[in-house]
Amino acid sequence: MDQRKRVAFYTLGCKLNFSETSTIARDFKDKGFDRVDFEETADIYVINTCSVTENADRQFRQVVKKALKHNDRAFVAAVGCYAQLKPEELAAVDGVDLVLGATEKFKITDYINDLSKNDFGEVHSCEIEDADFYVGSYSIGDRTRAFLKVQDGCDYKCTYCTIPLARGISRSDTLENVLHNAREISRKNIREIVLTGVNIGDYGKGEFGNKKHEHTFLDLVKALDEVEGIERLRISSIEPNLLKNETITFVSESRTFVPHFHIPLQSGSNDILKKMRRRYLRELYVDRVTKIREVMPHACIGVDVIVGFPGETDEHFLETYHFLNELDISYLHVFTYSERDNTVAAEMEGVVPGKVRAKRSKMLRGLSVKKRRAFYESQLGTTRTVLFEGENKSGYIHGFTENYVKVKAPWNPELVNTLHTITLTDIDEDGLVRFVFTKEEVYAS
Repeated sequence: MDQRKRVAFYTLGCKLNFSETSTIARDFKDKGFDRVDFEETADIYVINTCSVTENADRQFRQVVKKALKHNDRAFVAAVGCYAQLKPEELAAVDGVDLVLGATEKFKITDYINDLSKNDFGEVHSCEIEDADFYVGSYSIGDRTRAFLKVQDGCDYKCTYCTIPLARGISRSDTLENVLHNAREISRKNIREIVLTGVNIGDYGKGEFGNKKHEHTFLDLVKALDEVEGIERLRISSIEPNLLKNETITFVSESRTFVPHFHIPLQSGSNDILKKMRRRYLRELYVDRVTKIREVMPHACIGVDVIVGFPGETDEHFLETYHFLNELDISYLHVFTYSERDNTVAAEMEGVVPGKVRAKRSKMLRGLSVKKRRAFYESQLGTTRTVLFEGENKSGYIHGFTENYVKVKAPWNPELVNTLHTITLTDIDEDGLVRFVFTKEEVYAS
């Protein structure tokens, strides 16, 4: 190329997607491209897709239109889960030139030889059985926090989920490479690492291309806790049956792992959990929450829950509502069930009407607000450490304590990417926590 081409990225979906987008972006940079913001004019727009919900599918079309508004002659490439599941559907979207599946996305620059617009998107998508190798990734877009991928794929067969179809079998990065990436992140002056993957509690499976576990998730967190230069390590979503008591105990005594857990529940009804083919019942979930509260009373516990699953009666929903209401948790992520092609649940009887799904979702979102408020109130008067982020939001800077309490202060750029010891004082009208500095201890950015 006679001049450097400009490439922009847009990521839909989870933390794992963000980590992989960063890795793909670094490959473009190594090949001589200049990365620009998605809102700028670029020669290539890469959209990393998600297909967890129906809404994510619709978002893709909107993002394509946005890219073409910036440059109607730009080359548009789609990668990610939706690209693997429905490549022909994405290729047919006006303006899309290239669609790459689960294994091809990490070689995207090899497929871009001519930036001419195509009448119909070119598709390169493997059979998902071929997605059996591991590509390590981490994101460094936000200089206060990095998402570190440690695992990919899933061997579970939950009846509502397309992720195994989009990402393949469970496989892990080698412990050596995870530690290498963590050290590399630490050299970039990033304060916090979030461990991410599809099913991170399954870490160790497929580490060296075989199905047995060479290391366990506990081995991983113990090794990461020894990495110098990282102030905080945070565990992202982890299945309750894979969150062992030994891991909870280790986190409570850890140098760097913070007291914050996000544990999918999906339903508080054992009948529905069985229909979902989850690998636990609600009693085990209670045991995990109880154990966390026993050793870390101040911990933040987030919960994923799905409403409107086929066969979920009013009684089942109320069972879930009351279960969550009585459980000592901190917030909810509420997902309204949507039918996904090629899943068992899509063929189940007992379809819940859309209006009923929406009503149940609203009720649980209201419960989440109540739970978060109660958790924040329980933290008032305590001393915590806050890591300030880098965005000016309407004249305020925000940050999170180690146990995931969101705080705000008047904007001060000198606070960005610094850790401070604070005392939480009161909750404002936006539901955020005010504080006072308890000592002027700043870890220089």
